[in-house]
Amino acid sequence: MTAVNPARNAADAESAAPVGGPTPVTNATQLQKPSGMPVHKYRGYEAVDIADRTWPDNRITRAPRWLSTDLRDGNQALIDPMSPARKREMFDLLVRMGYKEIEVGFPSSGETDFAFVRSIIEEGAIPEDVTISVLTQAREELIERTVESLVGARRATVHLYNATAPTFRRVVFRGSKEQVKQIAVDGTRLVMEYADKILGSETIFGYQYSPEIFTDTELDFALEVCEAVCDVWQPEEGREIILNLPATVERSTPSTHADRFEWMSRHLTRREHVCLSVHPHNDRGTAVAAAELALMAGADRIEGCLFGQGERTGNVDLVTLGMNLFSQGVDPQIDFSQIDEIRRTSEYCNQMEVHPRHPYAGDLVYTAFSGSHQDAIKKGFDAMEADAAARGEGVTVDDLEWAVPYLPIDPKDVGRSYEAVIRVNSQSGKGGIAYVLKNDHKLDLPRRMQIEFSRIIQAKTDAEGGEVTPDQIWSTFQDEYLPNPDDAADRWGRVQIRSGQTTTGSDGRDTITVEATVDGVDTVLSGVGNGPISAFFEALQAIGIDARLLDYTEHTMSEGASAQAASYIECAIDGKVLWGIGIDANTTRASLKAVVSAVNRATR
Repeated sequence: MTAVNPARNAADAESAAPVGGPTPVTNATQLQKPSGMPVHKYRGYEAVDIADRTWPDNRITRAPRWLSTDLRDGNQALIDPMSPARKREMFDLLVRMGYKEIEVGFPSSGETDFAFVRSIIEEGAIPEDVTISVLTQAREELIERTVESLVGARRATVHLYNATAPTFRRVVFRGSKEQVKQIAVDGTRLVMEYADKILGSETIFGYQYSPEIFTDTELDFALEVCEAVCDVWQPEEGREIILNLPATVERSTPSTHADRFEWMSRHLTRREHVCLSVHPHNDRGTAVAAAELALMAGADRIEGCLFGQGERTGNVDLVTLGMNLFSQGVDPQIDFSQIDEIRRTSEYCNQMEVHPRHPYAGDLVYTAFSGSHQDAIKKGFDAMEADAAARGEGVTVDDLEWAVPYLPIDPKDVGRSYEAVIRVNSQSGKGGIAYVLKNDHKLDLPRRMQIEFSRIIQAKTDAEGGEVTPDQIWSTFQDEYLPNPDDAADRWGRVQIRSGQTTTGSDGRDTITVEATVDGVDTVLSGVGNGPISAFFEALQAIGIDARLLDYTEHTMSEGASAQAASYIECAIDGKVLWGIGIDANTTRASLKAVVSAVNRATR
């Protein structure tokens, strides 16, 4: 391998540069300079010694177990913690969505959380198949209070944690490994004792332990603590233990996080009775990837919050994780079909807005402004409609595999309409404008007409700035192509037609007679041609309009006897090439209106 010498490369580049021209860049790294930031204060993450890792070859083919911690981890991170009413709203939302494990609070932290846990139990708000979870530290009086909050619950889990990382052992607790392990062991024993003493036989009781700050804890010590906890709980068939391994602070790449999970999964002695749970935070911005790779590495369960709510940069985002599965054809077993209701409820409960670019749920995530994106999306929708029609009667787009460029899922599947898929601003092109007209008004503009009208909209956005709404696009289109001949305030152009009649002679040529108003004067225009349009062009010659047909297309705008037709005509009129459009239940009248539209535009 040849070493790179930036100085030599720069000299070579300078000598090779054309006289008077720029110096070509041969090595992009020479453009980078030291940042001057104090990088010496930080150390890299430690790799995991697992040479035969298997997780990179795995795929996620089914949903994990989910636990929402919105009411505990999410709530404690709010500037204004949820009121009881907002907590209940969030709990009911999570139940409706289908979450079967919900961490509902930290009852020993204060009367508010304790009272909320009691309220949902006493009011019968918890479905029989939903397990509530409550968090506690490993102190006896807190454990007792925590278990007391669960009296009468059908299914309940106590979640005990203590920090195990070296910095916490040294700085916070000033204790040895053995002392930290003993905290976990004693806490587990106390949870079991108080559960036996306080809870009745009607409660199906479970236990969860978290070696807090797992990401900074030595793997062998994390395993040692978990095994010691299991020795007390004695997991067996029908008596699982949840071992939750939190990325309390995200420290490493998702791949290293996955290595840690595969290592733990391999080394736990009672693995078949352990539910291995992943609880990522998003300090490095990769919590979703860390959770997904942990599943590939053996995790069974994910803890997180809707939209990534949580301490600092947040917990892992349950919405993104679930919708990622959905987009790959895997049922997340959580109902995201009304994404806007979920978002609105979350915003109300948390008093925090969801970002407009948030995956799957943000206001703009299914919206294209770029012209090339809009054109591809429009063509994708058209292709799917054509494919469905080709499959035969009764086949719809919903029966086909989704394949629209730039849209990983069908927005309709999460309760979104197509109205906001394409929005027009100065970056937009013909495809987006054409999509709006077709989607909202059933007008399928020919390609060259799309180009013509897009220039008109582009001039509007360049002059006014900002976004052009669908209503504004339609208003501009009407003003440009479809002035209302019955409304004096909206009428413009030299020619307005009132009625027309066509007859076909024995020679196959058509004669047309049109009652019209030309330059404000009522008149009758007549002409003969190879068809109604050709005959009308000849009739226009009599009033000094030289028009020649370049292109013609038409389509129906709906089905049924009362369906209207849209006709599009490209004309060369006195040296100008312009499009016109006509809409009428009669296709001949629609084509004549299209000619008049182009003629009037030429003289406007």
